[in-house]
Amino acid sequence: MAGALYRELIRLLKEGGCTFVRQGKGSHEIWRSPITNRHFVVPFDVQKQPTVRAILRQAGISKDR
Repeated sequence: MAGALYRELIRLLKEGGCTFVRQGKGSHEIWRSPITNRHFVVPFDVQKQPTVRAILRQAGISKDR
């Protein structure tokens, strides 16, 4: 079951225009950002705020939205 931090991260990614690409290996998903035009990995079990900030940085999204 996904935690609250994961759900908040997914909400921010969707608001930023990011799209789910495919299921990755194990407990990871592959997403794509239209801002940076890059693919990045999102783990289901994200538990730390620095990890969330790093993923948002890869997506080109500011958390201050």
